[in-house]
Amino acid sequence: MDVLSAKEKKISGKIISAPEALAQREKWRAAGEKVVFTNGVFDILHAGHVRSLAQAASCGDRLIIGLNTDHSVKKLKGPQRPIISEQDRAYLLAALFFVDAVVFFEDDTPLELITSLMPDVLVKSADYTIEQIAGAKEVLANGGKVELMPLVPGISSTTIIDKIRSAP
Repeated sequence: MDVLSAKEKKISGKIISAPEALAQREKWRAAGEKVVFTNGVFDILHAGHVRSLAQAASCGDRLIIGLNTDHSVKKLKGPQRPIISEQDRAYLLAALFFVDAVVFFEDDTPLELITSLMPDVLVKSADYTIEQIAGAKEVLANGGKVELMPLVPGISSTTIIDKIRSAP
């Protein structure tokens, strides 16, 4: 049981506040590590999410995920979402070996979190244009990069939720 407890603590330890993320980002910067940031809802974590996040992680040395809180998900996706609570979504993301930190954000976009952390690489899916990505202008102006990752076709949380709801 102690091994499981230690592993659970390691996972839970990746779920951090914005000030903790900033302090960690500064340590990584001082060590010469490239920090990658991406964000999303990640309701019903699926293979498309994992593939995209693995690709994002490969853009640098450390991956920070900005995670919409339950309140912001309801505002963006409607009153029946999220399906999975913010704490459980964060835990699932933190359990991925290539994720270094998960940080909640309450706003409609992670702009404030991005401008605070100022990652070296900002990653979003290719269903956005660079002009639509919160923080892209600021990251680029700071000498960073913005990467667009291709979507994994046929997989989305909405599709999975609709399939479950329509099952007999």
